[in-house]
Amino acid sequence: MADRITQLQDAVNAQAENICNSIGILQQTATPSIFPEFERAGPKPAPPSEDLCQNFATLITRTAKEIDILIDSLPNEESYPELQEASIKSLTADNNEAAQALEEAVVKGEQLLEQVRNVLRVIAESEQEMQKINSFPSKRSEPVVKEEPEDAE
Repeated sequence: MADRITQLQDAVNAQAENICNSIGILQQTATPSIFPEFERAGPKPAPPSEDLCQNFATLITRTAKEIDILIDSLPNEESYPELQEASIKSLTADNNEAAQALEEAVVKGEQLLEQVRNVLRVIAESEQEMQKINSFPSKRSEPVVKEEPEDAE
């Protein structure tokens, strides 16, 4: 959204456009004045419709009210330094809170990163141990079956 000065400039431009257009309509639809030395009869333009006149009158008054409201909403010169100082204090407090929250988030993030690194290290060590165990051939011995002595009969 635009700031108040830009809104005010837009409203003034719109008012200038409204007035120009209404003057153009008046010129277009006005009855010509008769000058005795210039007797030229031409077609008489149609009078402007009442709706068109009413629309421009409404548009011009509405825009004038909008301009007044925008001017009244501008800060007063006397209160401007105090408002600016209060705004700066508020923004500084918000900035300090955001900085503190950011620092806390960084500390938590570093703690989590350290935990993840430890878990990954344990997983890597376990994987290496498993590879060592699987890479050595196992010496399996056949189970020793004790034979029972035959009875000598």
